[in-house]
Amino acid sequence: MWVEFKRVRGLMAAEMWKTLYEGEGLPTRLLPDRIEHWGDEFAEFRVCIPRAREHVAEEIERKV
Repeated sequence: MWVEFKRVRGLMAAEMWKTLYEGEGLPTRLLPDRIEHWGDEFAEFRVCIPRAREHVAEEIERKV
């Protein structure tokens, strides 16, 4: 089960977080706030991670 960990504005920012988390071994999914905005660079995205792994994402952010 995936849970929303953070919301960011812009595809580039969302991909940055995804790259950071996956570089540390944490699977990540990006979901646009609205599906019709998938290709919109300035849309809001949800960065989702597996349930019960929030502590891992928090630890990754502490390192940055």
